[in-house]
Amino acid sequence: MNVGILGTGSYLPKKVLTNFDLEKMVDTSDEWIVSRTGIKERRIVTREQAASDLAYEAALSALEKAKISAEQLDLIIVATVTPDHLFPSTACILQDKLGAKKAAAFDLSAACSGFLYGITTAAQFIQAGVYKYVLVIGVETLSKITDWTDRNTCVLFGDGAGAAVLGPVEEGYGLLSFELGADGSGGNLLKQPAGGSRLPASEETVAQGLHYIQMNGQEVFKFAVKTMEQASIRVIEKAGLKKEDIDLLVPHQANIRIIDYAAKRLELDDEKVIVNVDKYGNMSSATIPIALDEAVVENRINHGDNVLLIGFGGGLTWGAAILKWYSKK
Repeated sequence: MNVGILGTGSYLPKKVLTNFDLEKMVDTSDEWIVSRTGIKERRIVTREQAASDLAYEAALSALEKAKISAEQLDLIIVATVTPDHLFPSTACILQDKLGAKKAAAFDLSAACSGFLYGITTAAQFIQAGVYKYVLVIGVETLSKITDWTDRNTCVLFGDGAGAAVLGPVEEGYGLLSFELGADGSGGNLLKQPAGGSRLPASEETVAQGLHYIQMNGQEVFKFAVKTMEQASIRVIEKAGLKKEDIDLLVPHQANIRIIDYAAKRLELDDEKVIVNVDKYGNMSSATIPIALDEAVVENRINHGDNVLLIGFGGGLTWGAAILKWYSKK
């Protein structure tokens, strides 16, 4: 069974937070942020919006493009580190909102690698013949766990949701290869310390700011640069391809310097690399599906193209996949 992406969708909150806005909030500057990250602005949810609200809008768009109804879905996977609640899962909330009554549903936590973990998991169910159509969402409301007084992290993150419907495709198309990985020894480099069973929410944890994102930026950068190159090379080899066979690179949008390094090592020209980090910042699990959807909308992906998806994130985790793009006739 060949498995491919039948439709993509995305949703971004309306509120735009620019670097100039941040200059009024913390000791930073537009020049400093752009030179080090490539980020110029990011989207921020309202106080009332939760992950399932963003996921719902992205899902509707993906289902429409895939020409699949919610009732046809067999499974919903939501990749997120900012769920509506610890339980019930955001996937179950989304299932109800969509009216996908026959679909199983669960959340998946792999931080910025979440969407890649999600689509490769979905592919196994479809290839096994257990399910036919699976909806995978990457969604984050990172603004809700960002310390807006910490200039090292608050400039980086944004909110958004991206979606993909996976299903059977013609022979020779769809997922050609993938790789998932983790290095738990680096877990402390990027984390949200409190809120789980290790440090349950309390007056003390809130007062100490332990519910906010904490990151060792330098070490995460080193990990990302190494992982982006090595994982990309391995999935290219697994697919029986060469670097020059890649038609489009859709990388995790964390930092323009990391993206540029990966593109250089893969010998890819700018027109073969999707970049939107300047507009949205790092949206964790949502970055890759949103970038992928933008590429589809802008007609930057054609039937038969070899598309490389690559990401890294907290855990530490990484994932990569190559798809021979299939467009419904």
